[in-house]
Amino acid sequence: MNALNDLHKISGSFSNTEKMPVLFLGHGSPMNAIEENQFVTGFRNLAKTLPQPNAILCISAHWFTNGTKVTAMEMPRTIHDFGGFPQALFDVEYPAKGSPELALETKELLLPTEVELDEHWGLDHGAWSVIKHLYPEANVPVIQLSIDYTKSGQYHFDLAQKLSALRTKGILIVGSGNIVHNLRLVDFQNFEKDNYGYDWAIEARETVNNYLLDGNFQPLIDFEKQSKAFQLAIPTPEHYLPLIYTLGLKGKTEELSLFNDKLLGGSLSMTSVKIV
Repeated sequence: MNALNDLHKISGSFSNTEKMPVLFLGHGSPMNAIEENQFVTGFRNLAKTLPQPNAILCISAHWFTNGTKVTAMEMPRTIHDFGGFPQALFDVEYPAKGSPELALETKELLLPTEVELDEHWGLDHGAWSVIKHLYPEANVPVIQLSIDYTKSGQYHFDLAQKLSALRTKGILIVGSGNIVHNLRLVDFQNFEKDNYGYDWAIEARETVNNYLLDGNFQPLIDFEKQSKAFQLAIPTPEHYLPLIYTLGLKGKTEELSLFNDKLLGGSLSMTSVKIV
């Protein structure tokens, strides 16, 4: 009963709102944090359509853990989890507050799954490099939920559904990754070419987009059982699974739309999803 009372008390700290959108953002290179390009413009245009959230819960490709964790510190650090980029990128700080209250509420909502309250992680570039374009003043609290790498696509889809109550508490839930993401095969010589993809990447993008727009999510959940093009597009699952969290939160009557829907460097896609 105490846990229920605590949860009720915490819920009271977030005002009831209209149902918030859910996003999947193709985050691409960390350089998108400081460059001006069509994808950054896409994020900024998106921001103009969003209601002001009470807080953000981000599921990033770059927090891939054994078990599930949620950041619970008052002030998450800006993590520069990359190498070989200009100093200007390492100098970026995104000083958004955390939300221990939201972390605790998330932990309670996901029961009986055990969720560890984490005091060490912070905001990795999957989170801050895109959220900074939505809320450049860092005036919205942000927490991150990790992705348990021991679990299946179906597990993550089902887990996401438990978070739906947060959407009417003003919480913007953001998945951040890339649907087509094969870094080993990137064609850097053609990286600036607009909407350039290998044949398998074009096939994978088209197939995924059709499933998304048709609301046919089961093949996307079972991505490991799909075509060779899928296997090349998703050689490892960490950048893809944030999409599954976004899809798990879609209501039956909600609209799904795509933006920034282009291929990059042959073997990457920037396709992003908005559900409202």
